[in-house]
Amino acid sequence: MDNPEGAPALDEQRLGPVVRRREQVQPGTTDQRLLDSEGDSEWVHTDPWRVMRIQSEFVEGFGALAELPSAISVFGSARTPVGSPEYEAGVRIGHALVEAGFAVITGGGPGAMEAANKGAREAKGVSVGLGIELPFEQGLNPHVDIGVNFRYFFVRKTMFVKYAQGFVVLPGGLGTLDELFEALTLVQTGKVTRFPIVLFGTAYWGGLVDWLRDTVIAQGKASAKDLLLFHVTDDVDEAVALVTKETSK
Repeated sequence: MDNPEGAPALDEQRLGPVVRRREQVQPGTTDQRLLDSEGDSEWVHTDPWRVMRIQSEFVEGFGALAELPSAISVFGSARTPVGSPEYEAGVRIGHALVEAGFAVITGGGPGAMEAANKGAREAKGVSVGLGIELPFEQGLNPHVDIGVNFRYFFVRKTMFVKYAQGFVVLPGGLGTLDELFEALTLVQTGKVTRFPIVLFGTAYWGGLVDWLRDTVIAQGKASAKDLLLFHVTDDVDEAVALVTKETSK
């Protein structure tokens, strides 16, 4: 079938920068689907719409945290029991960070995160919780003063890094390990300005350090200097000193 010069073929549809042809042509127009109140609502779950949702999470996070004072992110297990030595260490670390002039950022959940937020609040500092939408939703702990809940892990991780001058990592599980190794990778590759990472608990982290040295580095998968990317300690005062010494404060 002949078409006027420059006109698209009937089996071609242009939707902004997107071209659809043949069986991929969609009925109607974008405006029509937007204004049709009786249409299928599944479009709000498609990938293009998710881009807008992702963008909105970045905007909300940046807006909520842009005016934070210098801060330290504290990671750790949500399963740390209240009153345990690890929990009490988290409280002391949160308190000491505020006394050193920093806000405290955690994942906003229970356990070690709650402990650090509690210490920050008791020291009358800024206590921040960056929550995540999970099937076993627990909500933000009561010691959070500024809280943001995210749908996407990668947006949340950006906030942890962007607004922190250092990390303290308490004993934790897979989520804590994920956050730790992402931070180490960003520093190792120069994607972020170098900042200190402190692992609290030599007994807990010792096996990981041994594996990195005796297996990963020994087999040439990393460099010996990569062990200098983090510090390990059992002392709260030393942890705070190590994580804050390389900042501009």
